[in-house]
Amino acid sequence: MNRLKSPLSYQRRNYYIDKKFQTKFIVQFWLVLAIGSLLTVAAVYWLAGNTTTVGIINGRIAVHTTAEYLLPLMLQTVAIELAIVSLFTIIMMLFISHKIAGPLYRLKESLKALGDGNLKPMHLRQGDQLQEVASCYNEAIEKLNDKIKKIKNSSIEEIRKILDPFKLS
Repeated sequence: MNRLKSPLSYQRRNYYIDKKFQTKFIVQFWLVLAIGSLLTVAAVYWLAGNTTTVGIINGRIAVHTTAEYLLPLMLQTVAIELAIVSLFTIIMMLFISHKIAGPLYRLKESLKALGDGNLKPMHLRQGDQLQEVASCYNEAIEKLNDKIKKIKNSSIEEIRKILDPFKLS
């Protein structure tokens, strides 16, 4: 069973390869983004807490801390910003994680094929991560193939030496 395709015919069309890994990767990155946004709101609220702002609300003059005026506006702004940036972040992280999950999937399939006796090299797309791992894997496969050839050649020679006295002329 040949699990590996030739490097020329291999194109990944599914960007969501390892759902568990990629989902975790995207969620963790998004959480950093969301926490950063909330920390920005908290910092502005804290920094504006000692200042006073005078405003007109429903025709009346109102005096409040600047933080009380800014908080609703900041929360709305951050919510909109987070929604828009989240969409782009999820798409971007899907493509970035694809460059990691794809090669990991490829390595797993190559190791399964190796376990089945398929000593073919692993090919990754240009720009994929884990190029060095693939290179080490391919070197190991090449050395294994060389050792197998040496064993086959030495076995044939040993058999010839054993059978040589029994030649019928």
